[in-house]
Amino acid sequence: MPKNQQQSVFTSVTLPSGLVLKNRLVKAAMEENLADADLTPSQVLKNCYNAWAKGGVGLIITGNVMVDHLAMTGPGGLALEHNTDITPFAELARLGQQNDSKIVMQINHPGRQVFKKMGGKVLSASNVALNMGKHSHLFGQPKAMTHNEIDDVIERFTNTALQAQKAGFDGVQIHAAHGYLLAQFLSPLTNKRDDKYGGSLENRARLLTQITQKIKASCANNFSVSVKLNSADFQRGGFEPSDAQAVITLLSDLNIDFVELSGGSYEAPAMQGKTADERTLAREAYFLEFAKTISEQSSIPIMTTGGISRLSVANNVIDSGVALAGIATALAYKPDLVSIWQKQPEFIPAAPNVQIKDKTIAGLATMALVKRQIHRIGQGKGAKVNASAVFTLIYDQIRSLKLTKRYKKHYIE
Repeated sequence: MPKNQQQSVFTSVTLPSGLVLKNRLVKAAMEENLADADLTPSQVLKNCYNAWAKGGVGLIITGNVMVDHLAMTGPGGLALEHNTDITPFAELARLGQQNDSKIVMQINHPGRQVFKKMGGKVLSASNVALNMGKHSHLFGQPKAMTHNEIDDVIERFTNTALQAQKAGFDGVQIHAAHGYLLAQFLSPLTNKRDDKYGGSLENRARLLTQITQKIKASCANNFSVSVKLNSADFQRGGFEPSDAQAVITLLSDLNIDFVELSGGSYEAPAMQGKTADERTLAREAYFLEFAKTISEQSSIPIMTTGGISRLSVANNVIDSGVALAGIATALAYKPDLVSIWQKQPEFIPAAPNVQIKDKTIAGLATMALVKRQIHRIGQGKGAKVNASAVFTLIYDQIRSLKLTKRYKKHYIE
């Protein structure tokens, strides 16, 4: 996107599909774990989207919705398949479109990032297990996918996109970041294949491009299709910013609406500001430098997410030539943050405070605190800014065990 100093976060933007956003502030995806037993949106979750739409963002991206109910990132997650009742999803879409907001469903497959306790499928590009140090036992051993399983995943992504369109969503975002299945195909650390899906970057990106092409061909022309992509894995020998640039070039012929740049995985949670290769991320807008460089060479609008909680930082993102600024954690603590910024530009919301040395436990505690705030939004409560990270993590683990038991009773056992 060309640099334009006259732009601010409050200027509207028209995406390639024709979708018009009233401003450039996006509620980025967060893990919610608020599904009903049938993996559809609960009333508490609907209340969250009601609050975010009324809170002033131009675009809402949902928490990830799984394309296969037997491959879930965790208990309490949503799944949307060809035979799912779309009524609860249609209500979610309607609530997310209040106040002239638009809503896009993030669709995903976890690949190998499936907790062992969940059961179900643990698939990946290759049989490379997660390396989480002493916590590696929490995840299942992945199986390298056959071509039939790859074809099935392409069909599942397409079916979920068609169901999202039928439910009234403005579009879908294909999740190819954070170490999930499509990122596993993209990264040389997890893709050791020697067929047409492995080796060269073009081959490693083939699954992503095939899914994107099929969704674009199957859905209406004005249905927004976007991609979430890592700017890097932030692990030595992994997916690099130059790879991200090359993948965006491959996507440029497919007329997608935007690419959201994030970074990291369960092994290196750069989306929380932490890396595994000693690269230093900015204290705010973690991936802005990567996004700025890529946007200068990209014909596709670029969005960046990660660590944005101040209006001045969000404006800096737009001033740099990046089209959209994604906000996640700050909107968990203050769902009406955008409306507040229009009256109080200097306002800074609360943020999770985790002082735990173990990186894996600290990451889980941070996610638990954010989820707790999301649940409070859905219950009509304000943020609990002094919440204990340890207590919240313990509570989240107990809740997760109950939800896992519910899920396995319905779908595994």
